[in-house]
Amino acid sequence: MAVVLSLSWPGVTPEQYDAVRDDVNWEGRAPDGALLHVAWFDGDVLQVTDVWESQSDFERFFGERLAPAVEKAGISGRPDTRFLPMHRRFVAPGVSGAAS
Repeated sequence: MAVVLSLSWPGVTPEQYDAVRDDVNWEGRAPDGALLHVAWFDGDVLQVTDVWESQSDFERFFGERLAPAVEKAGISGRPDTRFLPMHRRFVAPGVSGAAS
């Protein structure tokens, strides 16, 4: 069953997020089980909403690829994360999966 990840990480800067994104290259080499990733900043807090095929897919990606890049970017602290079962999703007509 697909899950929605809600993540909030105080103190992460846009520059650190971009460095992690570049290092991990999840847009060029998508992680197994990743379905959707949306990120934004609310003041000095990184906010992320992801959809994954399973929580274990995210945990594997985090351990193998994301955690080393987070450390390399100098990000400290721990995010507040929640996983909840996805009930339904809707993709508007004409919307593609391209990064922007």
